[in-house]
Amino acid sequence: MSANTVSCSPLAGSLNWCEGKPVFPGIRRRCWYIHKSNITRWPTLPKDSAGRPTSSVYQGSFELAADTYFHHVDLLVSKSGISSDPQGEVPNQTQLNKLEAVHPGTDEEATMLAAYVNNSDCVWITQTANGKYRVLGNEMYETVSKVSQNNGKGASDSASTTVSVEVPDLIPAPFYEGEIWDIDAIVNPADGPQNAPAHAPQNAISGSGSGSGSGSGSGNE
Repeated sequence: MSANTVSCSPLAGSLNWCEGKPVFPGIRRRCWYIHKSNITRWPTLPKDSAGRPTSSVYQGSFELAADTYFHHVDLLVSKSGISSDPQGEVPNQTQLNKLEAVHPGTDEEATMLAAYVNNSDCVWITQTANGKYRVLGNEMYETVSKVSQNNGKGASDSASTTVSVEVPDLIPAPFYEGEIWDIDAIVNPADGPQNAPAHAPQNAISGSGSGSGSGSGSGNE
């Protein structure tokens, strides 16, 4: 095959399921976000010569500008989740990936989340119930993040801050096996903290992605 020839062979594979294997719905209690302007190098999604994804897993890690970090948002897992719907017509079909991130409370710090992400193009990472990480946000399309608050209407009601995220992508929220540099910890460390970049927090430790630390918020937004 010459260098200018594009392979148009169908991409197809079997999809198996072992009877009795549990499938765990939902996401865990923490997600992360960062402004795209703070990303200096993106992980890559493998593609063939026709530009079709050949894997649903990103290769590599997000590399960030000096003194910048992913910021985390702790969630109500019973009210939060990710989803994906097809959009467009052939040959322009893509996926519209969505995140509903519900944080308990409407106090000052939760209210400031609107200032952080409204009108900002961000990347979001969530952890599924089975421990895998998935990404909403890419270099091709803009991510729209909208913050709403509900202060409740009575003693039995709930007060919460909700971030609704939408972004087109080639596939449903790709999987991510790289590192997440949180201000508190290295989440999902690939090589361990001994290989930390120069801007890594001095107190960086291996994180599980389900911790409850609030973070100091001292990294650049």
